[in-house]
Amino acid sequence: MTTSLIPTLPGHFYTDPAVFAQEQSRIFETMWFCAVRAADLPTPGSFKSVQVGRESVLIVRGRDGELRAFLNICRHRGAKLCTEESGQVKRAFQCPYHAWTYGLDGRLVAAPNLTRMPDLDRVEYGLVPVRLREWIGYAWVCLADEPPSFEDDVMGAVTERLGALTAIDSYRIDTLRVGRRITYDVRANWKLIVENFMECYHCATIHPELTEVLPEFADGYAAQYYVGHGAEFGTGIEGFTVDGSAGLGRLPGVTDGQDRRYYAVTIKPQVFVNLVPDHIILHRMYPVAADRTVVECDWLYSEEVVASGRDVSRSVELFHRVNVQDFDACERCQPAMGSRAYARGGVLVPSEHHIGAFHDWVVARLGTP
Repeated sequence: MTTSLIPTLPGHFYTDPAVFAQEQSRIFETMWFCAVRAADLPTPGSFKSVQVGRESVLIVRGRDGELRAFLNICRHRGAKLCTEESGQVKRAFQCPYHAWTYGLDGRLVAAPNLTRMPDLDRVEYGLVPVRLREWIGYAWVCLADEPPSFEDDVMGAVTERLGALTAIDSYRIDTLRVGRRITYDVRANWKLIVENFMECYHCATIHPELTEVLPEFADGYAAQYYVGHGAEFGTGIEGFTVDGSAGLGRLPGVTDGQDRRYYAVTIKPQVFVNLVPDHIILHRMYPVAADRTVVECDWLYSEEVVASGRDVSRSVELFHRVNVQDFDACERCQPAMGSRAYARGGVLVPSEHHIGAFHDWVVARLGTP
């Protein structure tokens, strides 16, 4: 009996601007997109602009303390309203073109000669709202007129991977603080990054530090090996650190069954959640072009660890090395996606079947045969 190899997507799926444009409109502009850590917008008037698909989205904390999201476009002549990536305003945003001014709730509050236009509806000509949900301490936005179920698409991905939503609740991610954030500018298609994260066939080759901590990864088994599976720390390994030394103490809600284990969750289309007993590593991808993806990675620790200034460098260094190793591999693949040798794609071995399912999902979203 022979084992069948699974075909991959053809190379042009990773290089063609037309395919990338389809992905922007049919994936990133229709699904829930993890945009910003809520704690990054701590006070009324704190804002951040985020690129979601082809749209710039402005996320702001209102005077009532709530987060809201709007398209970052002035309703007068279409100028970009907020040109800074992040910052703080006192009470309103003012368009730098004609000075139309909008409150933190999106209402039009002022404009030159506005008093001469008494019939102008301040709400109708306010900023265009974008749906927003907060979960695990992050603001997720959706550009769709009728967003898909957050419970099914986002929370459901966690349930599908871990077996129950309560499994992630134990880590109390919304209460944690960012201890370190690193942004990577990766010269590769976003799908190559997702594919890399989903399999561990490459782990023995390029991740010596990770396989030392998680020996089973050296055998090629993915973190998503089966529902509820968590890779166990090796014998003599004390913590999820670059040298296997002790970590920072178990997070309060982590159960005995979750101790000394690593869990990985993919939340399509652009989030990876990595769970270990003493901290969380969360990746957010921002696809910029067919051959470029910005990845923002947060290392999250307990309030006590961050406030006390404890040294987190050994835990950060482990996954930073993993990130660099992974992204280097993706960047080596990207040029080959345009080669005639990959015009019809490549193949997947059985342990990479998760990638085949991901490819089927992409094709279905794009409506491409």
